[in-house]
Amino acid sequence: MTVTAPQASGADTSRKYPPRAAVVSWIFFDWAAQPYFTLITTFVFAPYFAGFVAPDPATGQALWGFATAAAGLMIALMSPILGAIADASGRRKPWIAGFGLLLVIGSSLMWFGKPGDPSIIPTLLLCYAIASVGVEFATVFNNAMMPTLVPPDKIGRLSGTGWATGYVGGILSLILVLGFLAANPQTGRTLFGFMPLFGLDPVTHAGDRITGPLTALWFMLFTLPMFLLTPDYPAKLPMRAALREGLSELKQTLRELPKQKSLATFLLANMIYTDGLVSLFAFGGIYAAGTFGWHTIQIGTFGIVAAIAGVFGAWLGGKLDDRVGPKRVIAISLLVLLLALAAILLVDKDSILFVKVAPPVPGGPLFSGAAERAYLILGCLIGGAGGPLQAASRTLLIRLAPQDRIAQCFGLFALTGKVTSFVGPLLIGVVTAVTASQKAGMALLVVFFVVGLVLLLRVRELPARHARA
Repeated sequence: MTVTAPQASGADTSRKYPPRAAVVSWIFFDWAAQPYFTLITTFVFAPYFAGFVAPDPATGQALWGFATAAAGLMIALMSPILGAIADASGRRKPWIAGFGLLLVIGSSLMWFGKPGDPSIIPTLLLCYAIASVGVEFATVFNNAMMPTLVPPDKIGRLSGTGWATGYVGGILSLILVLGFLAANPQTGRTLFGFMPLFGLDPVTHAGDRITGPLTALWFMLFTLPMFLLTPDYPAKLPMRAALREGLSELKQTLRELPKQKSLATFLLANMIYTDGLVSLFAFGGIYAAGTFGWHTIQIGTFGIVAAIAGVFGAWLGGKLDDRVGPKRVIAISLLVLLLALAAILLVDKDSILFVKVAPPVPGGPLFSGAAERAYLILGCLIGGAGGPLQAASRTLLIRLAPQDRIAQCFGLFALTGKVTSFVGPLLIGVVTAVTASQKAGMALLVVFFVVGLVLLLRVRELPARHARA
């Protein structure tokens, strides 16, 4: 299936958009991809790696940060080039399929990361980097399909609904893992009190490791509707010609970028605050594991609650986006993230904002400590603000970018989201390794959000009806 490529905004009244089923199928890409971020990079596999594969949590956080940085650098360097080639060739789905395959292969192989085996660490980190490259590149080309699916004044709602749907997918995958697959090594029971399905051994953390193959299967299954029902752009040039033209257009875009001040400033702001957000998501579970001694069930339950907040945040943010504009939604989200992060740094196992509280009771109920409950509330604020921030960012890019170079601009969007993405994890890794303090590493993220917000305020946002032709 193909559709006519986007035209100038003045032709919107005569443009035909695909049926509802095609739009819903596109939305399910977010549902399909989100478990990678929920299960692998945030709430299950990353904390498992830091706590049980690496020699100690601080070393694990540092190694994970270095691997995240390496993958981010690769994504940054290649995204604009691939986006430019895709604009010239026309098609999006072949790129999504190819990079989706990298996600499937890399995440599936994470199953072999058994605890207490230092020899597997380099291979495991390589698999993580490959899967990260795959999911991020696939997302670039999926985002580039947005302008052909709905009118400009509904882009915000589409983006927000996609993020909200993704959060729901992440929640359900997390419930599946915690409720039926991952068991507490001490009790041998899952969160719901069951023995793990398929005989997954709690001692070898098979329930944590199964998140890799589960992520791969989930992605393959739930991207099928998009491939079958959502129209693609029509093919324009063969690959060799697309390569030449795409690179030529990319050079022209980069030369003209300084003249497009709002677009350039936004890309710079996105580069900085996205680095902070990705780092916060990547290390939130690891930080909780080190601060409170949480294991998979506690971290996963925390993830479910935070993701539920994210569902409502992304959905409401999408509606607010169409009403007041994505720039204001981004600014509000950054302020909430700043406040939540500052508060998290003042929460410890036995204190909240410098006030001493009773520590958690060993073997007690879930989140029995006051500090744990405070961290849970702050996690909800982060989840509720992170979704609107990301959804509104891609909406703002669509308003600022030339529509005939949308994949290329989403490549630049990914570039600015990744070109310094190694800086946040790298700094966290270095500071954590040098100080042996997780709190010191996380404190760096305040700077990223403050600078990103200051730059965002300099962006001149165009109304939806005046989106660039």
